[in-house]
Amino acid sequence: MKNIEPLNQVKLFGLNNFLNELIDLFKNDRLPNKILLSGQKGLGKSTLAYHFINFVLSKDEEYSYNIEKNEINPNNRSFKTILNKSNPNFILIDINIEKKFIDINQIRDLISNLSKSSFNIKPRFVLIDNIECLNANSVNALLKILEEPSANVNFILINNNKKILSTLTSRCLNFKISLTNKKNLEIANKLLDKELFEIINRDLVNYYSTPGNLYNLAQFGFLNKLDLSKLDLKDFLKIFIDNNYYKKDNLIKNNIFDFIEFYFAKVNLTLSPKIYQKYNYYIKRISDTKRFNLDEESLFIEFKNEMLNE
Repeated sequence: MKNIEPLNQVKLFGLNNFLNELIDLFKNDRLPNKILLSGQKGLGKSTLAYHFINFVLSKDEEYSYNIEKNEINPNNRSFKTILNKSNPNFILIDINIEKKFIDINQIRDLISNLSKSSFNIKPRFVLIDNIECLNANSVNALLKILEEPSANVNFILINNNKKILSTLTSRCLNFKISLTNKKNLEIANKLLDKELFEIINRDLVNYYSTPGNLYNLAQFGFLNKLDLSKLDLKDFLKIFIDNNYYKKDNLIKNNIFDFIEFYFAKVNLTLSPKIYQKYNYYIKRISDTKRFNLDEESLFIEFKNEMLNE
């Protein structure tokens, strides 16, 4: 299956209205230098950011951005240099693979980079993905440079519908990104180059609807030789936990908590006080596991034994 990392995506699906709004602001010299793109994980917010950045940086270059088709030209110089991490007008801040938070050293490096003179007169862009993963020290350091950003520097922050400090959101123009369920499915079909329901059971699709998440779920099934078209939510959770897939696939593991919540969403909680108590119990366990970075294995096994084996 193809690589759908935002950095590599030369086509933008479904978010052209948001892109056009950003482009209009830029053309009319009204673009804020601090923008927040917020919405569910997997909608294409980072891809949108990369396309807008390419539009600006490629404006006077060969193979500039194609507005009519919402496409980046792979031969464009700015695209290539961002791809190989050598573009002087672009800085990416994201979670390092071996860590779970954006730490203070990454923000300090950013401050150091921004203090240096630019090699050209083009705008400089700082893209901070997964902004909700900034720790307290990182947020405080970031707030200082957001207060008084260097000249010609633009910040684009990506938030995945998670709680972040109001002091951060208040400094940004917030674009709330959303798609209809129909549009989610259309985009997923384009990413997969085939009909989604041939690959994934409708029971899973109903609870996993952003294009990126659906694509990653399909890829997970493909890599692990699972026929997801024949697995409902309960069967999928049992297989996922029994085979310890949460230890092998971070992309799916990060969303398995949602699947557990979705499992309870299928049940009318008012019909059974016992189920309602279990729902509250597991929602708290999930919250504590995320908040305190606890081991998820005991949670998954307990959930399987108590709920899935009934």
